[in-house]
Amino acid sequence: MMTAQGLSDPALLQTFFQRLERRDELGPDERRAMAELFRHERRLEAGAEIVGEGERPGQSTLLLSGITARAKLMGDGERQITAFNVPGDFVDLHSFLLKELDHSVVAITPIEFTQIAHADLERVTERFPHLSRMLWLATLLDSAINREWLVGLGRRSALARAAHIFCEMGLRLNAVGLGSPDNYEFAVTQTDLADAMGLSAVHVNRVIQDLRARNLLVWQGSRVSLPNLDGIRELAEFDDRYLNLMKERR
Repeated sequence: MMTAQGLSDPALLQTFFQRLERRDELGPDERRAMAELFRHERRLEAGAEIVGEGERPGQSTLLLSGITARAKLMGDGERQITAFNVPGDFVDLHSFLLKELDHSVVAITPIEFTQIAHADLERVTERFPHLSRMLWLATLLDSAINREWLVGLGRRSALARAAHIFCEMGLRLNAVGLGSPDNYEFAVTQTDLADAMGLSAVHVNRVIQDLRARNLLVWQGSRVSLPNLDGIRELAEFDDRYLNLMKERR
């Protein structure tokens, strides 16, 4: 049940606070100040656009459940996914300072989200410098993930690229309490994965079959299991330092 203002259940922000506190402690005043500013939750179906390329949103969107993607639509109608977002992620926090989005954000699965006005973000970050640094860190993590994906597109084989994405998603979901590094829900399609890898759906299907044949991947419905975590990380040359999972003072 939604209220006119604020979230119907503050526990909906658990993944957001877990993501931040995986890397540093938040004080109770910081948590309370942020929680008070989020608007009521909303829901969208898979395929819906949350914010479009060229828009100038006056608020930033926090994902509460489901999967979204940052995407660019090409002139020929093809789509390139540049990142997946998981619960606890701000999908467009950079619009707070950049103002205009150079890409769209779309729902890959049915999602639940909430929003915070940029005017409120400005006030709370001026009041709490440490919280401001933590939100800055969130955008830096987005950039680090983008760099890894760029390396994958440019230098990794299709097999290693897919393996890297499965390793990454396990750690990111584990960091917000949603599964373990080798067993988690990831309700994307092979077409979505193809758009993220810059390949055809047919090519991606062959890659998935290869990972299965090597006993590195079990993907049934939305459930992903990595039976040989060390093996798939070795194949992907996966180094999790870019996810900055160390907890230290920021």
